[in-house]
Amino acid sequence: MTDTNAPIGVFDSGIGGLTVMKEIMHQIPDEKIIYFGDTARVPYGSKSRETVTKFSRQIVHFLESQHVKAIVVACNTASAYALDELERETEVPIIGVVKPGARAASEVTKNGKIGVIATAATISSAIYSSYIKKKKPDVEVIERACPLFVPLVEEGLWRDPVTDEIARRYLAELIDIDIDTLVLGCTHYPLIRETIGRIMGERVTLVNPAYETARELKELLQREELLRKVRPALGDNQYQFYVSDASEKFKQFANSIIKYGILSAKTLNVEGY
Repeated sequence: MTDTNAPIGVFDSGIGGLTVMKEIMHQIPDEKIIYFGDTARVPYGSKSRETVTKFSRQIVHFLESQHVKAIVVACNTASAYALDELERETEVPIIGVVKPGARAASEVTKNGKIGVIATAATISSAIYSSYIKKKKPDVEVIERACPLFVPLVEEGLWRDPVTDEIARRYLAELIDIDIDTLVLGCTHYPLIRETIGRIMGERVTLVNPAYETARELKELLQREELLRKVRPALGDNQYQFYVSDASEKFKQFANSIIKYGILSAKTLNVEGY
C-alpha cells in the first residue's frame, strides 16, 4: 500500500513548472513535494518527440527512486509527447497539464471559439485541439505558437515593453478571430498573464492549466485515498528542489515565483536514471 506521507513528484523542462508547484502548494498545503527542473536541457519545445520522451523517462525514474506517491508532468510539451508512454511504464499515478486545461476551456467558452498559445512542439502535436474537441466537438480551436515567450519569461522580462510588443504581435490574430477563451498552454505563460490579459481584453477568459492541474491532482489523491493527513513538521524538508544545471540561478528565480524562501536546489545528473 502506498504511503500517504510520501511526497508528490513534479517535473518540468526548467522553471515554468514552478507555476504548477505554486498552485499545488496553495491547494494542497499539507503535501511534501520533490521538484525537478531539467535546466541543462531546456527548452523541450524545440525538441523531437523521441528526445522529450527519453528525457521525461529519465526524470520519472529519478522521482520513482524517491518513492513518490504521484507524479505531475508540469510541462505541456512533455505532456503532449510523453505522457501516454509514461502512464504505461509506471505504476505511480501520473497526470499532465494538457487534459485539465483542455477540460476547463471546453467548459467556460460561450461562443465556441477557443484560442491556445503554446510552444511550437505543443502546437504541432495538436493535443489541446484534440482534447478540447473530445469534450466539445462543435468548438473551433485556433492554436498559435509563441516561442519567444519562454526566453522573455526566463530573462525576467514579465512587465517590459519588449514583452508587450511581442505579445501584441502573437495575439493579434486571436483578437481578430474573436475568441472568448484563451488557454495558456505553456507553464511559463502564467507569469505574463497580466500582459496577455490586458492585450486580449476583459471579454476573453484566460485558462491557466497550472491551476486546473493542481485541482485534478487533489481530486486524484482524494480518490486514491493518498492525501496526506498531517502537515509536515517544521524542519521536515517539505519541499525539495533538484535541477540538472545552474542551481543558483534556479533558486533565485524560484524564490521570485513561489516566494517560499528556497535555501537550496541540488544539482543532479539525471542521465544516469
